[in-house]
Amino acid sequence: MATLTDALLVQATMPSGGKAMLPDFLRHLQAALQDTPLRAASVLVRAAFNDAHNLFYAYLHLAERTSIEPSVVTRVEAMFKTDWPGLLDLRVSRLEKMLDKRGASAATLPAFHYVVEMDPESGWMPELSKWYDIEHMPGLAAVPGCVRASRYLNHDHGPLSLACYDLVTQEALDSAPWLAIRETEWSSRMRPRFTNTLRTMFDVMAVPRKLE
Repeated sequence: MATLTDALLVQATMPSGGKAMLPDFLRHLQAALQDTPLRAASVLVRAAFNDAHNLFYAYLHLAERTSIEPSVVTRVEAMFKTDWPGLLDLRVSRLEKMLDKRGASAATLPAFHYVVEMDPESGWMPELSKWYDIEHMPGLAAVPGCVRASRYLNHDHGPLSLACYDLVTQEALDSAPWLAIRETEWSSRMRPRFTNTLRTMFDVMAVPRKLE
């Protein structure tokens, strides 16, 4: 079924030493889309890398929300796998943006990208969405050191909910204002409703100029 899409998420595990491949891979990402139905879309690439697990996330942000069929994603994924056989567990997913908040440190370039992925417990998605939109993400965005807070639905290779935070320093997660938001009464009720939870800290990667 076609899904309204704001970005494509490319996830992969790099081979040992594969971080050196990233500049070439980032250049390839946008160029490769010219051979797909997305060729007319203006795409901004943002990338993040986790050294501990050689894990790579690249966000291809579309210029405008676009309805995309699963077959398009399958084609793009197959193309990337053919062109870059050294990448492991490569997945391409359609992301639908649910919330996007400028952070207290929006004037500063982020160095870190923190991602929390989860599937809501059955029946809890409406309440979790309210919590994220009304309290949790606005509260975390307002913490000094947070550049931006965003939340998406991952319609292909979940978990379903993907919340991400661009940070100036990793220490923001241990600051008193951040912990205060995490420890509210509403948060205490919602967090046990997370399932299949993944929390990952990434370094923000520089994007080659020709893709900017």
